[in-house]
Amino acid sequence: MSEQLLQIKDLSVSVEEREILHKINLNIGRGETHVLMGPNGAGKSTLGYAVMGNPDYEITGGEILFDGRDLAEESVDKRAQAGIFLSFQNPLEVPGISLGNFIRSALEQRTGKKIRLWDFKKEMRRAMEILQMDESYAQRDLNVGFSGGEKKKAEILQLLMLNPSLAILDETDSGLDVDAVRTVSRGVEEFQKDKKGALLIITHSTRILESLHVDYTHVLVDGRIAATGDQRLVEDINANGFERFLKQEKETV
Repeated sequence: MSEQLLQIKDLSVSVEEREILHKINLNIGRGETHVLMGPNGAGKSTLGYAVMGNPDYEITGGEILFDGRDLAEESVDKRAQAGIFLSFQNPLEVPGISLGNFIRSALEQRTGKKIRLWDFKKEMRRAMEILQMDESYAQRDLNVGFSGGEKKKAEILQLLMLNPSLAILDETDSGLDVDAVRTVSRGVEEFQKDKKGALLIITHSTRILESLHVDYTHVLVDGRIAATGDQRLVEDINANGFERFLKQEKETV
C-alpha cells in the first residue's frame, strides 16, 4: 500500500447551511490515481473545493489531513504551497497577467526559489509540445479570449509545470471535443509517469479515463460514497450508468 498523502475522515460539508457531503471517508496514497464519479449534483466538485479550502464550503464535521497535516485552519494559498492543485470546470480569465508569467510566479511561490528565465522557458516549451499548444499562448493574458478547450489545456499546462503532490482535476473533460480530450488526457498521462504525484479526477464521464491508469474508482451519490472499486468499476459505469447506485442509495437512506 502507498504511503497516505490525503486522508479524509468523516467529512461533512455545507454550502449556505445546506449539507452537501455526508461523512465522506477517502484515503489517497502517493502516486495513486483515484477517480470520483457520479451524476450531476452528487457533490463531486464540493469535495474538491473543500480540500482546496474554498471559504464558501463550510466543514461541519470530520477532518482533512494532507501529508499528516490538518488543513482545517490553512488558507487556500498555504494549501497550494503545500502541494495541492485544483483545476476548474470554468477557468477564470485574468487580464493583465500572461499565462507564462502566472505559471512562473506560481512555481516560485510553490518552491520558494527564484527560477532562471531560460530554464523556465525550456521546460514550458516541452510541456506545451505535449499539449500541442502554440508557444504564443505563453504571452497571452491568462485565459482571456481562450476557447473552452484552450482554457483546459492551459490548466493542464499549469499541472505539468507546477508538478504538485496532489492534483484535483474537476471535470477537466467537460465541454471538450474528442481531439481535445485526447490531448488533455495525454498531459494527465505525462503527469502520471513519475509515480510521485497523486491524482483525484472528478468526472461524470469516462472519456478522459480511456488511456489513463486508474487505481481506485469511487461513486458519489447524494453526497455519500456509494461504491469503491478499481478500473473495472469505470467500465461498469460506462456500460450501465449510475442507475443501480441511485437505487441503492434510496434504499439505504
